[in-house]
Amino acid sequence: MANKKRILSGVQPTGDLHIGNWLGAINNWVTLQEQYETFLCVVDLHAITASYNPKELSKNTFSTAALYVACGIDPNICSIFVQSQISAHSELCWILNCMTPINWMERMIQFKEKSIQQGNNVSIGLFDYPILMAADILLYDADFVPVGEDQKQHLELARDIAQQRINARFSKDKNILKIPQPIIMKNGSKIMSLIDGSKKMSKSDPNEGSRINLLDPPEIITKKIKRAKSDSSIGIEFNNPERPESKNLMMIYSILSGKEISQCENEFLETGWGTFKKLITEQLIESLEPIQKKYKLLMNDPYQLSKILNEGKEKAEDLANQTLKRVKSKLGFFEMEK
Repeated sequence: MANKKRILSGVQPTGDLHIGNWLGAINNWVTLQEQYETFLCVVDLHAITASYNPKELSKNTFSTAALYVACGIDPNICSIFVQSQISAHSELCWILNCMTPINWMERMIQFKEKSIQQGNNVSIGLFDYPILMAADILLYDADFVPVGEDQKQHLELARDIAQQRINARFSKDKNILKIPQPIIMKNGSKIMSLIDGSKKMSKSDPNEGSRINLLDPPEIITKKIKRAKSDSSIGIEFNNPERPESKNLMMIYSILSGKEISQCENEFLETGWGTFKKLITEQLIESLEPIQKKYKLLMNDPYQLSKILNEGKEKAEDLANQTLKRVKSKLGFFEMEK
């Protein structure tokens, strides 16, 4: 582990994880875990920036951790933990809040989009959550952060805070905080809605038909794909900007089948939507079956999953507290002599 670079990532436990979370994030972590020292958190503090059901939060947190493992994350080589169980996240967030100019935050695109959705109920937490995300990343001295295109701005914010507001102001030589680099996943980094190929697949979309959840049974998958938006053209294309739904479904099929996009384009050049939807339905059911089986085994053995989370927490907390102590020392906080 000592020679490996480190990555940090996580997913919110809000609702059921869907194939966009899997193909756009978790599947990439599975690939990266062999190459990098991997820390993966269930970011439950981020989950309360919007209206939520307290009774569901704990259950969804546990379920999300189970899906990490069911999707192929190996707890023997990865640290899986729950964000809120490590207080350093909140403490470093407050320190970074006090160092970050408010006009930096006002430029955040996702806040503008999400605040429109929430209307008068928008919280300070929603405005501030990129700072918490920065704390998440910087606590673990992450060398790299796997991000989709829509999260690049937040990683840039974390980099700017670390370099300009902490390192440059409080250290003349060695960096206090490591400056992370992005790993942009090209294939599958942005899976789109089944009912609108111009919008990202989202857990918050009120229309259940917009997404395939990882735990959807075969009959639900079949129904959702049948109802997925299509068009009147023959053939499934990838590079036609006027056919976003065609591109999206072909990307999903390509990733799941392991076939190159070019091969899929040739294969489905004259295929009708009915035939293609049947093929992608079969591929989805086949691909999700082993995940669903492993998930059920894990949920039926809560002791084993709790053990995985406790072990992950111990390793993550030790590292996070080292970073927090270093930051507080450099920023002039009082320390008791031992």
